[in-house]
Formats: sequence, C-alpha cells, structure tokens
Amino acid sequence: MLRTVISALWMLSAVLLIVSVLLHSPKGDGMGGLAASGGSMFSSARSAEQTLNRISWTLLALFVGLAVVLSAGWVG
Repeated sequence: MLRTVISALWMLSAVLLIVSVLLHSPKGDGMGGLAASGGSMFSSARSAEQTLNRISWTLLALFVGLAVVLSAGWVG
C-alpha cells in the first residue's frame, strides 16, 4: 500500500516537473528568432521566473528522492 502511494507521488512529481520545465521562458530566441521581427513578444516577470525556478528545483528534489527510495527497496 505504501509503495503504491509513493509510486503515485513519484509519477505525479514527474508530470509536474515536466510541466514546470515547459513553462519556463526561453533564454534565447533559438529558431524562432530567425523569423521574428523586433524584440521578443512574450516576456515574464522576474519574480514569476524565480518562483518557477524554486518550484522546478523542489519538484526535482522530490522526484530524485522518491526515485532513490523506490529503487533502494526501502518500502515494502
């Protein structure tokens, strides 16, 4: 039962980590910069980016921690 709950939390943290990484604003123009004219159209506030960074790092720590617990067999 406990292993099932931890596995579900691990999968949820994986999905939320993917979403949080995809929500980050791009650091460079990349291929979109070739076709775009002028400055970047979308820019996020600095505080929103910092909050998103904290969320991403927290989810990463949770994901790795749960992966270690599950792979080590510490739960029955």
